[in-house]
Amino acid sequence: MSDELTTKPADNETSFDRAVASKAARKLSAQREGTQSTWFGLGMSGLIGWSVAVPTLGGVLLGVWLDGKYPAKFSWTLALLFAGLFIGCLNAWHWVAQQDQEMHRQESNDDKGGSSQEKNDA
Repeated sequence: MSDELTTKPADNETSFDRAVASKAARKLSAQREGTQSTWFGLGMSGLIGWSVAVPTLGGVLLGVWLDGKYPAKFSWTLALLFAGLFIGCLNAWHWVAQQDQEMHRQESNDDKGGSSQEKNDA
């Protein structure tokens, strides 16, 4: 039923209608393939969490070791905690930016494919 709606454009269809139909078809195909589900989203949020947690904990561990070996007026642990947190946040930001670019690239490819299909149908 949903395939019929996306393959047969109406004569009075607007660009908004085509955009909504394109996104709906993309979501339906993702559901059929099982590529993006709730578990997929939870896994991605876990991946982002680990990309922040690992450098932060690494900085803390290194800081504790440095505090024991080379005592200073400042806390190595605290300094490296913030350094690890900063690096982890940059890492997560970079990964999310990459995923966002990939998502927009797929959307633009779908939109280009949809407009050429509409030209062929007309």
